[in-house]
This record gives sequence, C-alpha cells and structure tokens, in this order.
Amino acid sequence: MESTLKDLREEGASVLDPKSTVGGGVEDVYGEDRATEEQLVTPWTVSVASGYTLLRDPIHNKGLAFTERERDAHYLRGLLPPAISTQELQEKKLMRNLRQYEVPLQRYMALMDLQERNERLFYKLLIDNVEELLPVVYTPTVGEACQKYGCIFRRPQGLYISLKEKGKILEVLKNWPQRSIQVIVVTDGERILGLGDLGCQGMGIPVGKLSLYTALGGLRPSACLPITIDVGTNNESLLNDEFYIGLRQKRATGKEYADFLHEFMSAVKQNYGEKVLIQFEDFANHNAFELLAKYGTTHLVFNDDIQGTASVVLAGLVAALKLVGRSLAEHTFLFLGAGEAGTGIAELIALEISKKTKASLEECRKRIWLVDSKGLIVSSRKESLQHFKKPWAHEHEPIKDLLGAVKAIKPTVLIGSSGVGKTFTKEVVEAVASFNEKPIILALSNPTSQSECTAEEAYTWSKGRAIFASGSPFDPVDFEGKTFVPGQANNAYIFPGFGLGLVISGAIRVHDDMLLAASEALAGQVTQENFDKGLIYPPFTNIRKISANIAAKVAAKAYELGLASRLPRPENLVKHAESCMYTPVYRSYR
Repeated sequence: MESTLKDLREEGASVLDPKSTVGGGVEDVYGEDRATEEQLVTPWTVSVASGYTLLRDPIHNKGLAFTERERDAHYLRGLLPPAISTQELQEKKLMRNLRQYEVPLQRYMALMDLQERNERLFYKLLIDNVEELLPVVYTPTVGEACQKYGCIFRRPQGLYISLKEKGKILEVLKNWPQRSIQVIVVTDGERILGLGDLGCQGMGIPVGKLSLYTALGGLRPSACLPITIDVGTNNESLLNDEFYIGLRQKRATGKEYADFLHEFMSAVKQNYGEKVLIQFEDFANHNAFELLAKYGTTHLVFNDDIQGTASVVLAGLVAALKLVGRSLAEHTFLFLGAGEAGTGIAELIALEISKKTKASLEECRKRIWLVDSKGLIVSSRKESLQHFKKPWAHEHEPIKDLLGAVKAIKPTVLIGSSGVGKTFTKEVVEAVASFNEKPIILALSNPTSQSECTAEEAYTWSKGRAIFASGSPFDPVDFEGKTFVPGQANNAYIFPGFGLGLVISGAIRVHDDMLLAASEALAGQVTQENFDKGLIYPPFTNIRKISANIAAKVAAKAYELGLASRLPRPENLVKHAESCMYTPVYRSYR
C-alpha cells in the first residue's frame, strides 16, 4: 500500500480530478482517504460496523451503492432493496428531487437530512453542483434556516456550550466523538448575517461554513467542529417562542461574558493543541474586535466577518483594476457601514496600498472614507467614535447622509457593508456614475433582502457602466441588448482555501500578510474570459482549484514568516495542497 501511495505522490495525482485515486486529508488517522478506489478499507466505528448499524452510520453508509460482496460481508441482505446503484446515479436522483422543491428552506432541510445519513454523497453532491447548491447551504437560505432553527432542529450537528457549562467546558469538548480537530467555527449568535441576534439558533452558520470547508477547501469532515456559545439572547421574540432551543435569558455581558469566552479559548487549546484554527463567526462588533485582538497573539484565530470579507473584497478590487485601470492607490473608496466588515475591508485595502507604494498606513487610510448611521466619519466626531472607527476619522466638514458624502468625496469605488437594504438609491448610483466612466459598486450585505441595491438597479441606474458585485447571488441582467453577469463577493472564495493553507503548513498564528496573499491568489484566478463578461471573480465551478492555489500562497507566506510548523516545506505547495484535500468518492469495504 505504501509503495502505491509513493508512486501516486510522485505522479502528482490530484483530487481536483474526479477520476483521481488519491484522497488525502491531513492527518488521515485510519488511511481511508489515502486508499485508492480499488483498495479496501474497514468501516470502523467503535467496532466494525455492519448490518443495520452500518446503514445508520453517515460516515460509512453508501445506501444502494453497496455491492453484492459488501452486502454479504456486512450482513446487509434484506436490509436494502435488491437494486445496486452508482454514486453518480444517486446524485442524479437527488438533484432531480431537490429541484422539485419550490421553497429554498425545503432544499436546505433535504440537504441536511442527506448529510446526516450519507456524508460522502452529501459532499459529492455539493462539490459537483456547487453553483446551484451554495445559495442553499450558505447565504441566503442559511439565514432563514437560522431564523427557524428551533422548528427544524432534528439532531445536533455540533457542540452547544451554554452558561450552564461554566467551569466544565473542557469536559464538554471531550464529549465530541472526534479527537483530531483542525478547524472550529464558533458563534455566539449575536449578529447572524444581517438578521441580528438569533441566539442559540445561529448554529446554522458554523454548520454551513464547515460544510464549505470540506466541499470547497478539502478539509476532512471529521476534522471540523461547529460550536455555538450560548450566553442568552436579547431577542424578545425568541425568548417568548415555545420552540426556542437556547437559554431563556438576556445576554451575558462584561466580565461574565469575557470569563466564559476565556474558559472556552483555554479549553480548546488544551484539548486540541496549538494548531487548531478557531474561526469567530457572526459576533457583534464590540466583541468581535476585542476577541480578535485578545487572542490573535496566543491562538490561531481568524474572523471571517472582519478578515475573510476583507480578503475577498480586496481580491475583487485588485481584479477590477484590469477593467477600470489605475492602481489601487489612485482610487478613492467610500463605504456605507463602519462595522466589522466595513472597517476590516478598509484596513486591508490600506495595508495593500501601503505594501505597494511603501507609504505609511496612516497616509494610505486617507484614500478611504466611511459613512455610518450618523453620517460621514470625520475628525470632529472622533471623541464619540468606537475605537475601531477612529482611524477613519479624516478632516472634512460633517455630512449627514450617503448622497451628500458621495457628492463631496467623489469616490471611484462605492462599498456597502451596512446590513441595511435599498440604501444605494437611484440618486446615489447616478451620482457615482456621473463622475466615473466605470464605477465599481459592491453591495455586500447579506442576505439578499439586505443588499444595498440589486444587480438590476446598479446596471440600469449606471446605464450599464457599473462593475458590480454583491454578497448574495443575483441573476444575470439584460440591459439595452447586453447581458451583464454580476459577481458575488462571497467569503466562500477565501476561507476554505485560507484554512487549508493554515492546516497544511501547521501555522500557529494568522498574519495580515497571509490575507493579502490569499487576495492576490484569488485575483490571479480571474481569466480574460471572466473579464469579458464583466466578472471580477472566477466561477465557483473551479473552486477546488482556486482553494488549492490560495492554500499554497497562504502556506508559502506562513513558511516565509516562520509561522509554519510542518517541516520540511513541500517543494510544490499547490500539488501538496491538492493531495491533502478530502474527496468524497465512495470507498470499497472489505
């Protein structure tokens, strides 16, 4: 077996090829994904799974794809109909069934059911139909799923750690059956997408994110752990909902909250080690920045709302320069929204400009203006601003509204991260278009209902001149005989590959240069064919290849900065990343 693996590695086999025989998966303890499709593996659970138990084990269940020999060897005779199916035929049937549902939430529930009964088929379906299914397992449908999580909850898909477990968090972590955890996505549910405080029901977000870590980034499902920290909710409708599944109390704050999170972070490190990636997800602004600053120097932590969003937006802007011309430093940026996403994007843009021009970060920030709920952020407001907004308070007279700010600042790039829909009005878009031949308009807020404007509005009001991308997907738009294909500035472009890069390099900390490397890697994947359609992001159909390239750039930066612990460094990081990616093709059982 070892010689076969050696030959395959030397040939550079890749799991991006669906016919590939190499599985990979970092730290694949039992060798299941390093086996070829022809080699036999044993379906271990606590003991060898067989019969009814095997059919109820989502990790090893293959449904009608069990062969005659496997049905005899594992006591499945009579437990399945006589027909034998291929994985491809199972996919075809499931996609036909999914397309018959008219309500997106029904598709979401059907996919979650599939994940709970046949893990490999779920991921195969997601990988092969990523553009169609991404909006179902992730934004925008996951937002509705979180809102109704109490009603659709069936069985746990992660760990729920509530204030009831204070002092016992390490014990709770040990209750999770998998030991070799590499990525944890954790939320406290206070700021789910643009939907606000959903408390314990925010679990849909970590579950969805980790599904994408596996499908798009190739991390093994068993290495991923979704966690919800339940410290209560301030959402009165949930507190009064008889089906609410979380703690029925107001949110813990201050020292109680900080101590609980500190116990959690310490327990994770104690249980899973220095190299486990902890991704903070949908925390409210006041906690998100503090947690990132507090644990960024002691843990491998990443905030997708602050850093992932920033990286994917920067990639889109770098790509867009090929359509609009000029360098990043020659553009003027105006943001609507100065929370986690807005300030995170702004800071990464400033870092990239500083890196390219060698100018100071403070000087580079002057190209970037932010508008919050009280108007343009200017120096005269500095004393009353939250700390993360202060670097963006520039000298200018106060302006109360976005339209006024657009007319005064004359931005070449307009970015929405406000979480408030319909804020890029006709007047705003027309004003931006009036002094830009090709205005860049990014309406990033999720879900679709919270988008600052639609693709159709952006193209129509700019008379087809806008370069547009959004956070949630929009259909192509026909305007004056031309079809415009809107891009999606989706974090799913970045975080799966970013996480894979950290894992394969054994990184112990996240550095800003890794985010810049990820952005440049993504921008480099946009082809001339994509540009010809007005796209500033590549299609998701190539996402596994994109993720491998991002992982390679991130890993290279980790080695360069001395933050990598997996030595020696592989010679070809792209091929190494590909060989480490989980592939969900069925295995044959002995």
